[in-house]
Amino acid sequence: MINTKVNIKRTESSDKAFTHLIHALDKELTKRYGKIQKIFNKHNYIEPNNAVIIATIYNKPIGCGCFKTYDKSSIEIKRMFVKQEYRGLGVSKLILNELENWAKMLGFNRAILETGIKQPEAIRLYKNHGYLQIENYGQYKNVVTSVCFEKNF
Repeated sequence: MINTKVNIKRTESSDKAFTHLIHALDKELTKRYGKIQKIFNKHNYIEPNNAVIIATIYNKPIGCGCFKTYDKSSIEIKRMFVKQEYRGLGVSKLILNELENWAKMLGFNRAILETGIKQPEAIRLYKNHGYLQIENYGQYKNVVTSVCFEKNF
């Protein structure tokens, strides 16, 4: 766990810190997946979203995540990212906990998400956080590099 105080802020997708962080995420995903990442780029645009989390240290944005409504009882967690130099310190757990708590507060009781086979740290995070692997859903249904998860609250 990180020794320095990490602040968690609820915000929206127009937040400049969120925009900066997801551009860094997209750059990293392109580095990991190469040309395959183009399949996902059409799904990775910033749509208006009022359920965004930014993690900061000393007011410096270091991580983010968000969710959107999937159906009447479920959310889909999107755009989870922590800058490389802050990984392994528990920041992603703080972000994920805050997203889940926020969703529960809004009356949702299930979260789904997609990550990729070249993101073992993300897969480990979700499994350690109680997520169970499920069949790929929606736009990820026939994507062999996708790994999908769900968790009931």
